[in-house]
Amino acid sequence: MTKYREIIRLAQPILQLSQEKIAASCGVSKKTVNKVLAAAKEKELAWPLPASYTDAVIEGILFPREEESSSPSKRMPDYDYIRKELLRNGVNKKLLWTEYLEDCRLNGDNPLMYSQFCYYIQQDEQKRRATMHIARKPGEQIEVDWAGDPAQIIDPDTGEIINAYIFVGVMTYSQYPYVEAFLNEKQDSWISAHVHMYEYFGGVSRILVPDNCKTAVIHNNKWNDQQINAVYHEMAEHYNTAIIPARVRAPKDKPNAEGSVGNISTWITAALRNEQFFSLAELNCAIRQKLKDFVNRPFQKKEGSRYEIFRDEELPLLAPLPATPYELAEWKQATVQYNYHISIDGMLYSVPYEYIKRKVDVRVTGTAIEIFYKQNRIASHRRLYGRKGQYSTITEHMPEDHQQYLEWNGDRFRRWAMQIGPCTGEVINSILTSQRVEQQSYRSCMGLLKMAEKYSPERLEAACKKALSYTASPSYKSIKNILVAGLDDQGSSDTSDKNTSTTNPHAITRGADYYRR
Repeated sequence: MTKYREIIRLAQPILQLSQEKIAASCGVSKKTVNKVLAAAKEKELAWPLPASYTDAVIEGILFPREEESSSPSKRMPDYDYIRKELLRNGVNKKLLWTEYLEDCRLNGDNPLMYSQFCYYIQQDEQKRRATMHIARKPGEQIEVDWAGDPAQIIDPDTGEIINAYIFVGVMTYSQYPYVEAFLNEKQDSWISAHVHMYEYFGGVSRILVPDNCKTAVIHNNKWNDQQINAVYHEMAEHYNTAIIPARVRAPKDKPNAEGSVGNISTWITAALRNEQFFSLAELNCAIRQKLKDFVNRPFQKKEGSRYEIFRDEELPLLAPLPATPYELAEWKQATVQYNYHISIDGMLYSVPYEYIKRKVDVRVTGTAIEIFYKQNRIASHRRLYGRKGQYSTITEHMPEDHQQYLEWNGDRFRRWAMQIGPCTGEVINSILTSQRVEQQSYRSCMGLLKMAEKYSPERLEAACKKALSYTASPSYKSIKNILVAGLDDQGSSDTSDKNTSTTNPHAITRGADYYRR
């Protein structure tokens, strides 16, 4: 602003300064000095002036603006509407001004010219750009983001150049950063970066401020309608920290991360631009060395370095790390099959049979499978590896009749048969060994032993004894036929044995008594 007060002071008769010297002293042209002094003489303003007469006040007295009285008659633009419309693709100020003119014409209002229209929009935007410094507490908050420009790795086999994406996490009080390169920006890289960051800092802050990437935030339309990524939220629970995502298109919500991204791009990424790396490990090793130099570099406008402030003021206030680091988990959905199992990566894991045909959420880690229904855990298994189609079954998940079937085995059938009699035990043992796979004979053994309930244990033992006289390997069907025909009678059994022993020494040949009947 022109120094009106100084021009009037230097023009007082006591000093006897020419207009040329006044212009040189006030940094204005001689024409401006002449114009100011002429207007002051007309308004009868002379030195000394009251202290309240600032340059702005004097300008209003000497040169009152006529447009201030006329501008209210013109219709002003709707700033909120214009700000929202300018965010849409293809919409510019020229188009909005054309629509504004048409609206003014229809309503009989006096419109602004295009230059005035743009001027008032710019003034409104500048008011909204007001910033406020927020004092951060030590150890309170960490801001995280991906750096814009990736580093590069050379594939040693093919010579292909591969991008490596830079993760940046910053303690907001000391501006102490953590930097690591990853081959992608997917969920596993995002979570691993946070785990490594907390280990590097040696503690956990109360608040975590991420950007609105899908690995962190599903949607963030309004302050009361935020949905955090399930895996990211689970990681925050493990470290007992709160996630407060930055607003959409509001980088000033995480200024330290944004500022550190620029510093990292200069002092780390750009500093390594002339070096070649053939693996991610080599790149991260070089980044760690550059990071060490960066955090120990003294500040330009305040005492100390990032590391010293972090070590002395923030590190003692960080919450301790949990006993074990967070293990990355992947969430999947599955439907419980009729065999009360779900299929995950080709392996089958049991679920309580009450949940057959229900959709369940499955948390998959490197070592465990956890199954949830409506946020309640209903089953957990050790994760299976190797040949596809393996089963992990918990007996309690099975129906009662299925559990009873599992309880049967060859030894139990043998013990049950010996309680009835030695012949029954010999028959059961013969049946169990008759099949290539023992389980294939369980139904025959069960059917044979159940005959003791229908015909009595004594008759079953006698039938088995008679069958053994015919063959060393009697079947379930032969025992049943003996009982149905009543051939297990003790007396007839003795007579038959005598006739067989006297007339026919071979048990497999039918005697005359058989045909006589």
